[in-house]
Amino acid sequence: MNEQTAAPLNTRAPQCPVPRPDLDQVLLGHGAGGRLTAELLDSVVLPALAGEELRGPLEDAADIPGEDGLVITTDGFVVSPLFFPGGDIGSLAVHGTVNDLAMRGAEPIALTVAVVIEEGMELDELRAVLTSLGTAARAAGLPVLAGDTKVVQRGHADKVFITTTGLGRRIPGLRPSAAGARDGDTVLLSGPIGAHGTAVLSTREQLGFTADIVSDSRPLHRLVRALAPLGEAVHTLRDPTRGGLAAALNEIALDSGVQITLDETALPIPGQVAAACGILGLDPLHVANEGCLVAFVPQERAQEALRLMRSRPEGVGAVSVGQVNGTRPGRVVIRTAIGGERIVDMPLGEQLPRIC
Repeated sequence: MNEQTAAPLNTRAPQCPVPRPDLDQVLLGHGAGGRLTAELLDSVVLPALAGEELRGPLEDAADIPGEDGLVITTDGFVVSPLFFPGGDIGSLAVHGTVNDLAMRGAEPIALTVAVVIEEGMELDELRAVLTSLGTAARAAGLPVLAGDTKVVQRGHADKVFITTTGLGRRIPGLRPSAAGARDGDTVLLSGPIGAHGTAVLSTREQLGFTADIVSDSRPLHRLVRALAPLGEAVHTLRDPTRGGLAAALNEIALDSGVQITLDETALPIPGQVAAACGILGLDPLHVANEGCLVAFVPQERAQEALRLMRSRPEGVGAVSVGQVNGTRPGRVVIRTAIGGERIVDMPLGEQLPRIC
């Protein structure tokens, strides 16, 4: 090697696309549901809003103090593009809010909606988004009781952002929690994973997968209602949205203080999704979903739970994908098809930003 052209080693920082978590600025990855989101919540959001009283598992929805059985959740939606195969930002706002209530064992009873609109947005496009939102709310049996509308200058938003608040009533007997998984539980998944994130990305980047991959966006409260006969045997429910199944399971493992072991051969990953992720270099376990849930139940009740889930269209593809076992609390591992094991880490940021 010519001495004059050889660069000394380690003379400059490596050019890594993964964002550095020690910067004093908000990064796109801070809103992605992975490790950066958890750091932002722990270091900035929770200390500012509630201090120590909100420490503990961060659930999808919260009980209203002094109101027995009432549950509340708030969510924001900044999807790009607004329309994608299988849904749009309007219907997704309803489905995401309904599902956050459902993961706490609650049926939705009311919804409020706030819309931030960018100056210059076509009225026909706005009308299509809001019509879809209203149609999805009615299909879920969820009245929109209040709302707000704001308009910001051109270039200060991306067409439209939607924020929702949902109110629900707990289904008798169900009290699932992210901290409720127990040693010996079976991990159930209600259906295939990875379709939503890959459908949105394909549309955004015009990758050509849209004919084969459609978002799974749909409400899950009726599927949760089907699990009501199991009562307190439903230890944990979670819909693996931002950060995908990997983020959801890592949160549960940490909050419950258990190790979760997945079976790679049992994971329902559609062939089209697997192919798209392979081409794009994505891990299907990190890709967001909007129409499936993961449930933790005692091993002896697993077959009954699967039967109940498969009785609903939303759960017809339900399968067992793993167990709660092992000696390393807070860890998620996967047994591979060739008999080895690997750790399933919490995503740092997001492979696919702005998908919900």
